This record gives sequence, structure tokens and C-alpha cells, in this order.
Amino acid sequence: MRKQASEAQGLANHLRSLRERRELTLAAVAARSGVSRATLSRIENAEVSPTAETLSQLAAAYALPISQLLAPLDPGFQPVVPQGEQSLWRDPSHAFLRRSVSPPSGQLSIELIECEIGPNEKITYDRPALPGQEQHLYLLSGKITVTVEQRAYALKTGDCLRYSLFGETVFATGEAACRYVIALT
Repeated sequence: MRKQASEAQGLANHLRSLRERRELTLAAVAARSGVSRATLSRIENAEVSPTAETLSQLAAAYALPISQLLAPLDPGFQPVVPQGEQSLWRDPSHAFLRRSVSPPSGQLSIELIECEIGPNEKITYDRPALPGQEQHLYLLSGKITVTVEQRAYALKTGDCLRYSLFGETVFATGEAACRYVIALT
């Protein structure tokens, strides 16, 4: 529990620092992201953890991938990333777990993220952080429907969905949880 509290504080400090380095007020970030000023303040004070949707809105407001918002949780570049050192982020409001398998690096152009979503969950990202970003989703287990810009794709174990993001994306599970890997370029 103590590790989760320090990770939450690290994320809060990173988000505040990111906003301050860009010389933005909470009100300005609220206007850009659609997240209320009060919620932003609570996140930056580590009083609440952001949801997956909130991180998406902040990533779009800063024009950064979500992984760079979570950067304080990831170690610097190293060729081998042991599983025990891969950073985890949880969104308990969606039974969602995000593992940074191959964290972002200025030296490498591909990032791998492993995700788990519980049963009967729906996560909506209203806009991409980086319009046109290429993603490849490989479903390791379960079933999921991924809607990319209003086109739904029903995936089952072993399927791969390839797409470039320009608009809304929705991840919806059915009666069972699912696990997948996303490769980002």
C-alpha cells in the first residue's frame, strides 16, 4: 500500500511540474482538457487518482502520450526491463490495469503496453493525445469490442487490430475480463 501511495504522489508531482513548466494555470488546463479545475487540483495533490479517461484528456491537452504522463513511474532507458521493474498503473473505477512492458525512450520509437480490463467494463477515450498515432492491439485472452471513430471491431483471443487514432476510441468488455498488448509508434 505504501508503494501505491508513493507512486500516486510521484504522478501528482509530475503532473503539477508538467503544468508549471508550461506556465499553465489549473484553469487553463481545465479548459484544454475538459477536466474540472477542482479535479485537477485534487489529482495534483494526490487526493485522488486519475481515471483512464482523465489521463487521456490530460494527454490530449498536453499533446503527450499517456506513457509520458506516467513517466515518473518508469525507469530510464535500459535494454532489458525485468517484469518486476515494469511500472503498473491501476484505474480501480474500471478494473483496469496498465503495465508499461517496454517504456518510452527518446532512443527507441516503439512502446509496448500490456492491459487488463475486468468484465463488463467500458473505457472511452474522447480524443487521442497524438492525432495519427499508430497502434497495434493484440488480444492475449478474452473478448473485447474496440470502437475506433465509430467503427466497432469485435475481437477474440489471438486477433490483432491495427489503426491510427484521430478521434474517439472505446474499449468494452463483456462477461469476462480480457488481456491485451498494445504497440505504440
